[in-house]
Amino acid sequence: MSLTPQDIARIANLARLDLQPEESDRMLTQINGFFSIVEAMQAVDTTGIEPMAHPVAAIQDITLRLRPDLASEPNQRDLNQLSAPAVERGLFLVPKVIE
Repeated sequence: MSLTPQDIARIANLARLDLQPEESDRMLTQINGFFSIVEAMQAVDTTGIEPMAHPVAAIQDITLRLRPDLASEPNQRDLNQLSAPAVERGLFLVPKVIE
C-alpha cells in the first residue's frame, strides 16, 4: 500500500492540520516508509510459530503475574451519585451533546 500526496492532504484536512508543502512531502515519505516496514513484516512466514505473551519472553523465561479478578472496593454508587445534578436508575443523566 502506498499513499499519494492527495491522501496526505485528505488526512491533514480530516485532522485539521495545516501542512506546508515540505511538511506534506516529509509526511508522505515517513508514512510510506512505515507501510513498507509493515509489508515486509507481513511477508515473513510465521507458520508454526507460537505467539509470545510478552516481548521479553524471546530472551528470558518470564511468568506473567496475574491477580485474581476480585472486587476490592465496596459498591458506593449511591454515595458517589449524591452530588450529581440528575440521576435515574443508577445512571448519571447529562444533557444531549450531539444534535
